[in-house]
Amino acid sequence: MLIKSAEFVMSNSDVAKCPKGTLPEYAFIGRSNVGKSSLINMLTNRKSLAKTSGRPGKTQLINHFLINKNWHLVDLPGYGYARVSKSSKKTFQKFITQYFSFRQQLVTAFVLVDIRHTPQPIDLEFMQWLGENGIPFSIIFTKADKLKPNAINNHIEAYKNILLETWEEMPNHFITSSSKNTGKEEVLHYIDNLNTNINSSSN
Repeated sequence: MLIKSAEFVMSNSDVAKCPKGTLPEYAFIGRSNVGKSSLINMLTNRKSLAKTSGRPGKTQLINHFLINKNWHLVDLPGYGYARVSKSSKKTFQKFITQYFSFRQQLVTAFVLVDIRHTPQPIDLEFMQWLGENGIPFSIIFTKADKLKPNAINNHIEAYKNILLETWEEMPNHFITSSSKNTGKEEVLHYIDNLNTNINSSSN
């Protein structure tokens, strides 16, 4: 898929105010500072479509971007650590779960995980929640340029072993690096295929 246009549509914290219509949506979410904004900018060929920040917890709203005028990329707040008050942090978690529970346009979620770290309980808990609620998702391992190929394979294998303790099979996953453009074609191709299937089944 070639991305010809990427436009910001809206930001809000109320799922009911998200764009109407039937365009398919793909939601990107992960712990704060996992490299989500950099990944979104890489996928869309834009330097600052999503705001990157050295300060974790910068995305605090549901952000919709219209891609190629035929699907929405949704940038969701990071879960877990964020330098915000407890009350607003609770709000994030509430509207994140509301988004996934009520947004019928959602096709699949992409859960971003820093490949350098051992599996984090909060990531595993979030994937478990998605699974229990029947929400399709893929894992996107970020920052692959920080590890050598053997280390990448070892980390993926370790992740797989932990997930297979509770999952029947390893979820669909991608290995990416925003600085090296690694994984870009694979992720976009996956989205493109899903969009094609949606279009063919609705005709």
